[in-house]
Amino acid sequence: MIKGIAENANVNMMYVETILKIIGIAYIAEFASQITKDAGQGALAAKVELAGKILILAMAIPILTLLIETVISMIPSK
Repeated sequence: MIKGIAENANVNMMYVETILKIIGIAYIAEFASQITKDAGQGALAAKVELAGKILILAMAIPILTLLIETVISMIPSK
């Protein structure tokens, strides 16, 4: 279903796959963080959350680059 929507919107599947991976990382990091907090390891939970955020940021770089390029292309040149 998602593939069909992406094709209708003319969105590159690479970006859709990346967004789905980012969502998966967010859920896994949150789940792991909650488990470590329940185990009484608050410091480890904070590290797990930080690692998840870093992975998400690293995976989002191509999407952010495309977004910035799109915005720059909309700015009229003199």
